[in-house]
Amino acid sequence: MTNNSFTTPEWVQDAVFYQIFPDRFAMSRSVPKPSNLEPWDSPPTIHGFKGGDLVGVAERLDYIADLGITAIYFCPVFRSTANHRYHTHDYLQVDPILGGNTALSALVDGAHARGIRVVLDGVFNHASRGFFQFNHILENGPASPFIDWFNVVSWPLNPYGPPDTPAGYACWWGIRDLPEFNTNTPAVREFLWDVAGHWIDAGIDGWRLDVPNEIDDDEFWREFRRRVKGANPDAYIVGEIWGDARRWLAGDQFDAVMNYLFTKACLGFFTHPRGLDHRLTEGTGLHPVDSIDANRFAASIEALLQLYPWPATLAQLNLLDSHDTSRFLTVARDDYTALKLASLFAMCFPGAPCVYYGDEIGMGGGGTLEDARRAFPQDPATWNDDLRRHYRDVIALRHRHPVLRRGGYRTLLVGNDLVVFARELDHDVAIVALNASAEPARIDVTFPEGFTMSRAQLDWGENAPASTNGGIRDWYLPSRSGAVLIGQDATGAGPAPA
Repeated sequence: MTNNSFTTPEWVQDAVFYQIFPDRFAMSRSVPKPSNLEPWDSPPTIHGFKGGDLVGVAERLDYIADLGITAIYFCPVFRSTANHRYHTHDYLQVDPILGGNTALSALVDGAHARGIRVVLDGVFNHASRGFFQFNHILENGPASPFIDWFNVVSWPLNPYGPPDTPAGYACWWGIRDLPEFNTNTPAVREFLWDVAGHWIDAGIDGWRLDVPNEIDDDEFWREFRRRVKGANPDAYIVGEIWGDARRWLAGDQFDAVMNYLFTKACLGFFTHPRGLDHRLTEGTGLHPVDSIDANRFAASIEALLQLYPWPATLAQLNLLDSHDTSRFLTVARDDYTALKLASLFAMCFPGAPCVYYGDEIGMGGGGTLEDARRAFPQDPATWNDDLRRHYRDVIALRHRHPVLRRGGYRTLLVGNDLVVFARELDHDVAIVALNASAEPARIDVTFPEGFTMSRAQLDWGENAPASTNGGIRDWYLPSRSGAVLIGQDATGAGPAPA
């Protein structure tokens, strides 16, 4: 999709993502493991490893494909001493506990054979205490030829404390485990750009960038884009930016960002009437999350749609939760209707929806990051089958209708915890109604001037409206439910992109 100089990958507009935390999704018996692993179903701990691996993911690709997923975003997979692997030791080696480089290669091949793309997590702001060049400085002090790879501010360095002594080097948020790269050093820049290109050449389909705003250097990211797109013009570059990301979405750096502004709006609105557990959003980039009514929700969504160029909007990674937040279901106080409404909205909204592993079977977790990163239960008897069917159905709905993936967006009606909007693409129209109220709703919508629609067919929901000639009459929605009408615009004069 092109808007002047801004091009984003076509495939992302049609994608539904699935985010996997590699240590916690699946473990294959074929991958040798250390002996001291936590029991799979026990509560996860800060330092404990469950032993999940990429071969286990490959063995469950049919499950992922059956859900309707067309892209996987993996949290870091490279060699690390942390279960989350944001402490990278070696950027060119997949962690042996995950199965090593051969496991990643086989996984990419298996995913591609099923039409599933693979996006890896790039942690380029900081490394770990075990990273070779940093370890070289620890061993050799000021004589190390790699002294300028990191920002050393005092001697001696104290990578393991004690807590009341200065680390002696710049580290991410003061965490000694995570020495920050000095990206002003040409050798560091070339190293990181080479890593990015290396894995694109190896077959991955893009990068999710960890805390890219903390490499406060637009030219670094411009060259990153040139290297990645030079290796594969269809590669996806999505940054972890929690707020307004216009600086990075002008067409010369990222294709998209993790759309946490979308997350906040969904949490605030769809958790009615029970309300959300505000404590579970504290300490995250989402905080504060306010409970909002339909008018504030619609205004937030309209503002979000105007924030970025349309190609970036169509490529946004729209998520309800992630490894850095509490689970949506838990924040919603285990209200399954909130998750169902929010996931239906995500599948009908511009951008690429992303499902955090296990949300589709009712996994909970929150309050701590560890609790939100539980192991995926292996016994299907423990899964919420109704919720999984819902996810399969809403994902299939999105796949059936290009208008839900690529169409323009127009708000038609707002009020009383009710939002009705249209998506328009050429002659195709989808009208989506979401009733977040605890009471049923009867909807009458008069179409705005210039909007026409022939009689439509209900593709989601329980009750078709009485009429769609010039408007919608007597459209009944049960409480806490949504519906989608698919029809034709006789003029084909849909709205210009936002």
